Amino acid sequence: MSEVEYDNMSPRQMEFAVFCVGCVAEKLNRPATEVYDLLKRSGLLRDYIVELYDVLHTQSQEYIVEDVIRAMKEKGVISW
Repeated sequence: MSEVEYDNMSPRQMEFAVFCVGCVAEKLNRPATEVYDLLKRSGLLRDYIVELYDVLHTQSQEYIVEDVIRAMKEKGVISW
């Protein structure tokens, strides 16, 4: 995401993105910075987590984490 895209994110979207990165990192037992980089480079941070905020934030933490990990696997971002 460019700085302009970050500027256009609502505070709730930003908070949700941070929440997702942290929870996925914990589940994968990886550093949050690594997970953030993977999500950002793959476009999943912008095109999935932020773009689908309205739908995703209504789900449980477990569902969100599993869904993001599934998306990462489908995109070939992770294989573990």
